[in-house]
Amino acid sequence: MQSNNVHVIDHPLVQHKLSLMRNKEASTNSFRRLLNELSTLMAYEVTRDVPMQEVEIETPLEKMRTKVIDGKKLVFVSILRAGGGILDGMLSVVPGARVGHIGLYRDPKTLMAVEYYFKMPQSMENRDVVVVDPMLATGNSAIAAVERLKELNPRSIKFVCLLTCPEGVAALQKAHPDVPIYTAAIDRELNEHGYILPGLGDAGDRIFGTK
Repeated sequence: MQSNNVHVIDHPLVQHKLSLMRNKEASTNSFRRLLNELSTLMAYEVTRDVPMQEVEIETPLEKMRTKVIDGKKLVFVSILRAGGGILDGMLSVVPGARVGHIGLYRDPKTLMAVEYYFKMPQSMENRDVVVVDPMLATGNSAIAAVERLKELNPRSIKFVCLLTCPEGVAALQKAHPDVPIYTAAIDRELNEHGYILPGLGDAGDRIFGTK
C-alpha cells in the first residue's frame, strides 16, 4: 500500500504510543496525552520538506547566516472535532503556524461528509497546508476538506492521520492524487459501519470522553 505519496511513519516511538492508544482500557486522559505526544513526533516527518529562508543572526561570538522556517507560511487545518487532538501536538513543534478549521460530520445513513463550518487564514495562495484528522476511514471527510481548500489555491496540501485503511487511502488518492498522505498505520479494512478495523474506536469520543 505504501507509495511515493503515502508515507507510513514507522518510528518505534510512534508505533509504541499508537499501540497504547489502541488499548480499549486506555483512559480519556491517557488517550489525549498519547495523541499529543504522537502527533508531535509525526510533525517531524510531515515538516521535513518545509521551505526555509536564510537570515542573519548574531551568536555570542560573531554574526552568521543561517536558515529558519517561516512558520507563518504553514497552516494546520483541523477537521472538527477530532482533528484538534493532532493540532495541539503539531503546534507545539511549529507554534508560529496559522490555524484553519473545517467543521464536518458524517451522515450516519450515507456516510458522506456534511460541512457546517469553514474558517481559514487570509492569503492562502502563499501558504503550505497540513490537514489533520485522526482517522482516514471512508475518505469522504478528507476528500471534502481538500476540495474546499483547493478553492483557495494554497501552495501545497498534505493530509495527516493516525490511522487509515486501504479503502480510505484509495478514495483520497483517486480524488486528490496530488495530496500526500502521512499516517502511523494502514489497518486491515473498514467494517459495514465505516469504522477502521482493528482501529482504535471513535477517536473523537475517546479524546473528549463522550462515549
